[in-house]
Parts: sequence; C-alpha cells; structure tokens
Amino acid sequence: MDARLRRFVGVSAALTGILMVLGVYTASTGAGLTCAGRWPFCDGFLGLFPANWSSFIEWFHRLVAMITGFVVLGTTVSAWRRDADRRVRLALAGATILLPSQIILGALTVTTYEWAILLAHFGTAAIIFTGVALAFAWAYEPASGTDTIDRIRRPLVVASVLLPVMLVLAPHAFVTFGPEVQATYYSAGLTTYAALLVAAVWIAPAAGTAGTRPRRLIRRLSSVAAVAVVSLLVVGRLVYGGTLQYVSIGGTVVVLGLVAAVWVAARSDGVAADAGTAFGSD
Repeated sequence: MDARLRRFVGVSAALTGILMVLGVYTASTGAGLTCAGRWPFCDGFLGLFPANWSSFIEWFHRLVAMITGFVVLGTTVSAWRRDADRRVRLALAGATILLPSQIILGALTVTTYEWAILLAHFGTAAIIFTGVALAFAWAYEPASGTDTIDRIRRPLVVASVLLPVMLVLAPHAFVTFGPEVQATYYSAGLTTYAALLVAAVWIAPAAGTAGTRPRRLIRRLSSVAAVAVVSLLVVGRLVYGGTLQYVSIGGTVVVLGLVAAVWVAARSDGVAADAGTAFGSD
C-alpha cells in the first residue's frame, strides 16, 4: 500500500474516534436539544449558525461528522481503486456501508433524545470505528520478520498506560462523571480498544509448529480484551450506579489482567524464539 493511502486510513481512524468522543460530550451536555425543534437546522441565524455555546457544540459535532464521513468514504473509494490489501478494503467498506444508518440515528438523537436511540447511535459508531481501526492495523502491519514482542510492544504500552486511566474515571465511581470526564474516559477507552485490536492483528504467524500455540494465545487474549473494552464503553452509556457500576470497575480490572497475560505470553514467545534460534545454530 502506498504511503498516501496509508495516511488517509490513519486519518479516517483518528477522525472517527474524535467524532465519537465529541458525540459523547455533545450528548452529556444535552447540546443536541438546542436544535431539536428545527432539525436539520439549528437555532442561530437562518438556522445555519450557532446562537449560543450549546448550539455551537451541536453545530461543531455536525461539522466534524460531515468531514469524517467524506474522509472515510473517500478513503474507501481510494482503497478499492488502488487495489489495496483485501482486508483493508473490506474493513473500510463495512464501515462505509453503515454511514447512512448512523446519519439517521444521529438525527433521531436530536429530535427524540431517548437512551435507546443514543445507545444504538453509539453502538453503530463503535462498529464503524472497529472497521477503520482494523483497516489501520492492517495498513500499518510491521514486516513479517519482526519478533513478536517488538511487533506488539507499542500497542501494549498504550493499553497498559490508559487502562488505569479508565479505572480511575470509571462511570460514577471515583470522580464526578461530567462531560469533560466522560470525554476523557471515552478518549482513553477508544484508544485502548484500537491498541488491543492492533495487537491482535499484528501477531506474526509462527514459522513452525513450536511457536503456533503461544501466538494464538496472544491473539485470543488481545481479542478478548478488545471486546471487553468496547463492551465497557457501550455499557458506560447506561451506568448511573448499582450493579453496572461494579461491572464497569470489575471489567476494567479484568482487562488489566488480560493485558498483563499478553505481556507474559509475548515475552515467553520471544524467549522461546531465541532459544530455538540458538539450538538451530548448533
């Protein structure tokens, strides 16, 4: 894949994540309600410009959504025209197909503002983000000769650093879960989710049967951790206390354990690979 298309894939993934965080902030402030009566317009001059800070948040969210949609669409078209890796093309195509439904759900969050619709809107966004994040992982996949631990070190470091942030900012647990805290929590969560997806994708296939089992374990652990994180993000839209609050905290602790297990498995695989190389040299 050429460098320009690879950069577009990266920009698509970054913009989609930023848009999701901006959507969480917009919903948490209730800013969409300022435009509910005049959708698709708003409450400013001619319905096209914001009249106050709340309508500006909604207006800016729409602007970023429009830009993101066109960037994802353009990246998908470019990937198919340039005959990029089949996995990248399919991941981008899956994300693009969902864009129209996401636009409809976005409109309903403004005109209706029911939690079922907000949850569906976020869930669909998470699926779209998964598509572009996987496309990013495949587009930037390291060379096949790189050792296991070196391939996944960076995404594991990112996940290891941000998971404690998620734990501290768990919904309605240790700090007030206001708009700014929600935006920070979901920024950390989406970045962690993407990092774990990257780790699962970047595990190199073993050269022989000896290395197959630990690398499969690493991929499975990373995948399970990624699914757990995105599930926590979805559940986080419903947490106000009680059982779901403990689920959020406990789930984050479980993911921390899974990431620790990935570190151990990756280091063990690296040691085994080194030992195999030394034995073969004799």
